[in-house]
Amino acid sequence: MDTVRAQSLVLYKNTVAVVTATTDAGKFAIRFRTAAATETKPAVFATQTVRAKDFLPLHPGPVSSLEDALLFADSAAPLADEPYGAKPEHGSLSAQLKEAWELLSSDQETASSPIAFAELCSLARGSFAANEAWGLYCAIKNTVYFSQSLKAQLEGHLEFVPRTQAEIDTLIKKADEKSHEAEIRAEFLARLSQHRLLPDDIRFMGDVEALALGKTDKSRTLHDAHIKETPERAHRLLLETGVWTMMRNPYPLRWGLSMQSATETLLAPPSEERVEVPGTAYAIDNAWSSDPDDAVAFDGTYLWVHIADPAASVLPDSSIDRAARKRGSTLYIPEGASRMLSETSLPDYALGLNEKSRALSFRLMLNGDGSIEDCAVLKTIVTVCRLTYEEATAQKESPALSPLFEIARRNIERRTKAGAVNIQIPEVHITVDKTTEQVGIEQETHPESADMVREMMLLAGEGAARFAFKNKLPFPFVSQEAPEIPADIPEGLAGQFRLRRCMRKRSVGITPAAHSGLGLGMYAQVTSPLRRYSDLIAHEQLRAFLDGRPLIDKDTMLMRVSEGDAASQAAHKAERKSDMHWTLVYLLQHPEWTGSAVCVDTSGRIPQFFIPSLAMESFINPPETAELNGTITVKAANINLPELTCDFIAI
Repeated sequence: MDTVRAQSLVLYKNTVAVVTATTDAGKFAIRFRTAAATETKPAVFATQTVRAKDFLPLHPGPVSSLEDALLFADSAAPLADEPYGAKPEHGSLSAQLKEAWELLSSDQETASSPIAFAELCSLARGSFAANEAWGLYCAIKNTVYFSQSLKAQLEGHLEFVPRTQAEIDTLIKKADEKSHEAEIRAEFLARLSQHRLLPDDIRFMGDVEALALGKTDKSRTLHDAHIKETPERAHRLLLETGVWTMMRNPYPLRWGLSMQSATETLLAPPSEERVEVPGTAYAIDNAWSSDPDDAVAFDGTYLWVHIADPAASVLPDSSIDRAARKRGSTLYIPEGASRMLSETSLPDYALGLNEKSRALSFRLMLNGDGSIEDCAVLKTIVTVCRLTYEEATAQKESPALSPLFEIARRNIERRTKAGAVNIQIPEVHITVDKTTEQVGIEQETHPESADMVREMMLLAGEGAARFAFKNKLPFPFVSQEAPEIPADIPEGLAGQFRLRRCMRKRSVGITPAAHSGLGLGMYAQVTSPLRRYSDLIAHEQLRAFLDGRPLIDKDTMLMRVSEGDAASQAAHKAERKSDMHWTLVYLLQHPEWTGSAVCVDTSGRIPQFFIPSLAMESFINPPETAELNGTITVKAANINLPELTCDFIAI
């Protein structure tokens, strides 16, 4: 079969060719058709000299002529061109191929074994004629019963493998669907317009889901259904048709964020010299926190702020560093946390999860007014005790915690004198029970210990900034221009909202400047390296300095901080959208809900209110003239989950 001589048939560039001559150099002259005949033009033929590797032997010949091989293929085509699944006409080429398949499939040894092209033709036709070879090849290629062996083709010969009945049924179904594609799609669109999809219709909704998740800005389905192609309209359609339930939160994916935590595990902390700090430090956080990354203590002389030390193994521009930079921060949504660093790394690097914790510690010497006299940065081993905010507040008079509360009081007083603006607007904690699919919302309390911990973190950030400035380190300094605060700030929540509107946007750069909102001359965020990239890169720089390694230069620092900050902003936006989504789901699950709304602004045409129990703002028409800080009782109405809107009506 593999013999190639004059008048042999070969496959050349997916068409048939006849070998007209061979050469001693191992080359072959072939003739093939480049264009079929039409009513006005004859067929066009060409000749070419090729090598053996350029073609596949089809039949050793001799073929009477290329035209006769093509003529048989054209005449045989109608005999093999029967609809998939239709019963072949007796005696037709399709019937012969089916009979050959049945014979091969009935024998376990040949059911899935390759069969040579010549042998298959002889089995189907009773003979293998050169003039029929091209027509038989085309027929076998187009039938449902056999598939061509790619392995044999790469080895330079032709083999076919009998398909299983399941494979044949699948091909028949696909062919039937394709032949009726327009009809099937029209029926689907009719069901879609009535929001009565069949289970199998889900396959047509993939482009709608992709649009709702922000993976594309086009949807053939929405276009064909004459629906505006927006993520919100796609989301609405998915809800109306039952493809999605209201428990599907699209916003992290819509903002291009992963719903899974980082997967690359940090190496175990290296063996290195560390200062063992005597006494106990306290990691104080919410009861539901699972990644404590700071702890505080006062030893009678120094204030210690101990911070988790992942930079012990995360080197600048390593794969873990780049992945963290791409995330910007840990994504906290009511369904759970998608962490910037691997979950599996928490036991080694979070504080208080083991008997002893490794930390990067800021040892602060304070002046009598609470200002920083000196800041040292040390690699340490610390004993950490975990407390909730409520537990720490209850122990505020204890010998261990009382000095911390006093330091915090002095620092608040110092910052306030320097113009700090302390805005306190009620917040809520949203939970999603994946088992019961119920959403819970609880108004967060504000224990005194939360203020104390905040002041410790601010002191650590101020100390780190001063340390970096003193040692001329390129560093991610955070600044904020002074706000223009009018004299007539009202009391209560209305005043807090007015202050918030006065605040300027913060800036992150490598040049220290005042952070007027905090009342600090310079400041850097360094207390959350497990969950904020800007903090992590700050730690990388501090550790490089302590270890005598090359520092990250100014331009590189600015570029990486900017990249991380942009990603972090995307995460914050996704968090806000997610919180609103679940708040509206909560209201849909509790249609009887009512709550108090506080008037925070009357300057517009419609007064603005704040609903503390939901941490939501809304413009509401009150039954009477609204007064600042006045309250009304409201209920929710016209909840539009895809658009994230809701009206509140006074009752």
